[in-house]
Amino acid sequence: MNWRELNLEQQADLDHKIMVANRVIAEAFATGTRPALAFSGGKDSTVLWHLIRSHPSAGTRDLVVIFGNTLVEFLESRSFVHRLAREWNTEIHEARPGKTTRPGLKYAAQRRVWQHLIDTGQITDVLKPDGKLKSTIALERACPPELYAEFEASNLIWPAGTTMTYWWCGDQYGFPLLGKSYSKLSARRINIDTFIRFSQSTSNDPALLAYYNVLRQVKISQHCCKILKKDPARRVQREIGVDLIFKGLMASESHSRAVNFISRGWLFEGAKQSYLDGRPFFHCQPMATWTDDDVWAYIRRYNVPYAPLYDMTYTALDGSTQNIRRNGCIGCATDFGYRNNHLYILRQTHPKQWRAVMKAGMAQQIRNLQRALRVQDSLFDLFPTDELLDAQPCVFDDLDGLGGRPEPDSLEYDPEVV
Repeated sequence: MNWRELNLEQQADLDHKIMVANRVIAEAFATGTRPALAFSGGKDSTVLWHLIRSHPSAGTRDLVVIFGNTLVEFLESRSFVHRLAREWNTEIHEARPGKTTRPGLKYAAQRRVWQHLIDTGQITDVLKPDGKLKSTIALERACPPELYAEFEASNLIWPAGTTMTYWWCGDQYGFPLLGKSYSKLSARRINIDTFIRFSQSTSNDPALLAYYNVLRQVKISQHCCKILKKDPARRVQREIGVDLIFKGLMASESHSRAVNFISRGWLFEGAKQSYLDGRPFFHCQPMATWTDDDVWAYIRRYNVPYAPLYDMTYTALDGSTQNIRRNGCIGCATDFGYRNNHLYILRQTHPKQWRAVMKAGMAQQIRNLQRALRVQDSLFDLFPTDELLDAQPCVFDDLDGLGGRPEPDSLEYDPEVV
């Protein structure tokens, strides 16, 4: 398929798209023997579930539904998932974040050890020849006993068996600010600190140097997506023996998803999975050419239930009243800097959750980002971050606090990526 063909498919009427989706579902069931649906509680995956349930193929009775519970889902979505499972008489398999297997230092403690090794001339003991940190474990093992005892007394240690939550990810890696293409590094923050200070890598590229300048000041990372969503989903797929995964992804959601669809199509073979003993693993996206309008038209036509989150409203920057368009992780800020972004909406619709995310560290990193990009150089800098949480206009809404860039046509934060 090419861009012109995709455009034509997207302009087709709903009946045509339903017909294509049914054909693709039938083809998918003919390839896999253990099918599963990646379900988020969002409208797209709900419609896909309804399509599969309504499909005449006998294989639908074997469908497994996997709910990616990141533990920071909206209550409205989480409650809907379990209500729908009861109404549709289906067992839900929850994919939850894993747990740590060993005790680990919190980031503040890691920094203390790091600085101790620098001050005592021992930092090279935990560095690779190129100046990068050997590993987080190597740094933590170099912690002096007296410091470790202090960390224990100050609650600066993550005990073994700690669930790797959004809050744990924020501490160890950083917060999901800006798009996924912006923050590409998956290393823990202490490793990035070491890389920036001691790495032998050099560059004269102005864009790269500007990126490192931001990275030096802002604790930013998208690694939470892997820990909270991708790894748990793959673990459940392995446990069940899934060889076919249905996803409610649409090319209209982002450029990257459109490119993915054009190159791979509705049904494609993914990477080999060791638990399948050489058998192929398939991905299927029957709604790839649908749009949001198609989804809502289908919901209205067939009276499909949907999460009450979508009925919640907020006041947009132009003064209009808008409905929430997307569900997802409460603390996601991948669209930060755009008008009417996720955090801007969250502050109005779920103020308690917004404040919890901000006080957990997001607010400080937003302030650091604003300073790194040389915006908000004003009287705001004279006030502690916590005192600014109630400032209006809110300085944590976007990169300039007064509106940000135009709202994007599509947003990347979406829990249906599995």
